[in-house]
Amino acid sequence: MELKPAFLAIAVLCLGLPPAALSQRAPPPVAETPAPAPAPRHVNLTDLLSLAGPYGTFLDYLVRTDVIRTLQSQADAPGGQGVTVFAPEDSAFAAVGGAALPGLAADQLRALMLCHAAPRYHPLSSFAALAAAPGPVLPTLAGGEQCMVNITYAAGRIRVASGWTRAARLVSSVYSTPPVAVYALDRVLLPRELFPNEPAVAPVPAPAPPARGGDAADGAPAGTGHGFSRSPSCRVGAGRVLVGHLTLLASVFLMM
Repeated sequence: MELKPAFLAIAVLCLGLPPAALSQRAPPPVAETPAPAPAPRHVNLTDLLSLAGPYGTFLDYLVRTDVIRTLQSQADAPGGQGVTVFAPEDSAFAAVGGAALPGLAADQLRALMLCHAAPRYHPLSSFAALAAAPGPVLPTLAGGEQCMVNITYAAGRIRVASGWTRAARLVSSVYSTPPVAVYALDRVLLPRELFPNEPAVAPVPAPAPPARGGDAADGAPAGTGHGFSRSPSCRVGAGRVLVGHLTLLASVFLMM
């Protein structure tokens, strides 16, 4: 009986509350949105060019013009088409004489570096088809008609042409895994848009002929490779040792 006043007080309070307060419910739990996956990062082009071979001059220009960042972004772009880099060797830059390269303004030097990259991954197997296409076939990251690259393929040799550079030889495949390809060139691509007059370029030395069997070019020291023949003195010495062993055996047999 003593609880009636309490119940009456609670009932009065409930009647005094607005209907919205009585129908209000606890908010549903908010689902946590997972953090977006980090963008895929493929081969580090700076590390590759610094370790893979004689590309120090090319890498220095890429870093100086910040083109290395553009190339890396092109390589790492999710869903992108990749990138193909034509990397002239140090000897190729040394062959460009005079003030041709030092005389370029900062924006021109950046454009020159962009002329050495195509905004798409091109494996070696695609170069035969590229060579069969008429006219310049590869646009570069320089954009537009500037620095268009032409490909020729004959007798198993791939050559790259652009502007004043009519036949840069593709020396080797430095790296080729989708979406990044890096190929070594023995010439710097010199587009006419950046060089109104043809720069002086030293001739490229002829490649060394392949080594024949018996030479030390297969990695073995001289005298230890294929085709190595022993000298007559060695054969005579071996014969004397054999005769000595036979004589000793005959003496032991007779003493028995």
